[in-house]
Amino acid sequence: MPTDPKGQWNYHPDLPLQDPSIFRWPPNAGFLARWFWKNWLSLSERVMLLLIAIAAWTWLYPSLEASKTLAIGWIAQTYLINLALMFGAAGGLHWYFYMRNGQGLTLKFDARDQARNNRAFRFSDQVKDNMFFTMVSGVAVWTLFQVATLWLMANGYVPTITLGSNPVQFIALIILMPVWSAFHFYWAHRVLHQPFMYTRFHTLHHRSINIGPWSGMSMHPVEHLLYFTTICIHWLVASHPIHVIYHLLYQGPGAAMTHTGYEDLLVRDKRRLALGTFYHTLHHRFFECNYGNQEMPWDRWFGTFHDGSDEATTVTRARKKRMYSK
Repeated sequence: MPTDPKGQWNYHPDLPLQDPSIFRWPPNAGFLARWFWKNWLSLSERVMLLLIAIAAWTWLYPSLEASKTLAIGWIAQTYLINLALMFGAAGGLHWYFYMRNGQGLTLKFDARDQARNNRAFRFSDQVKDNMFFTMVSGVAVWTLFQVATLWLMANGYVPTITLGSNPVQFIALIILMPVWSAFHFYWAHRVLHQPFMYTRFHTLHHRSINIGPWSGMSMHPVEHLLYFTTICIHWLVASHPIHVIYHLLYQGPGAAMTHTGYEDLLVRDKRRLALGTFYHTLHHRFFECNYGNQEMPWDRWFGTFHDGSDEATTVTRARKKRMYSK
């Protein structure tokens, strides 16, 4: 396993980071087949969240019929289910990696523990601070977008499909949703890193330099509102409630998984589930780089990519200095 001789990192993948995007040129059939297998034909974050979405829509969430009229009962039911799902994902990961210490420092990017006795955080504790903004603001805004979208679907104000009526589009939307999410995330993130937005709203998320599962959804309410506008794609493109729920799980519990602080979950010393990415960990360390994720090559195309090298750190720090000198 690669280690950092300068002591900046406890662990990092091979550097400089390579390009894993399906949009890299020229296309490579073998690479695309491996990408599809890894993400959709084996245990992955996407497959797990999709299965949870199907189960939650089938057995937990109110039906579209119940969603036709805005009523406290089904809205409260939706909110409580979302609370439970978020707590189960972020809380479970935090318990295993940080309380039980189930993997020690193996594959952990930053060896340090999360901040305590630090007045920059609410309750002077990073984990409690992150939990507060995740559960109080994050789940509320998540529920707001879910309720609005299902109400629109139930009343025929937006187009819908079923697996039976359009199987090709139904499956294609599942596969393409993470790609859309990455596209939206990059541009929303660029907006949040403009000095006006950053100092007022986004800085709250960036207090968590050494991230953990509760950091993923720890944001200012204004950022939550912008973050979840990715769901509005379902107001334009015909989809199904399963697509909406899967999309929301990808944005919510999925963020807890990608902010775990570990690259993979090990089972009997074998990598069984991809979690955090060094790509986004670099963003939390150096701020003005890697605004997107590796699903889309925007950072490479627009010159904001940090490949983990010392040279990229120098460029990133110079960019930050230019931005805030204005």
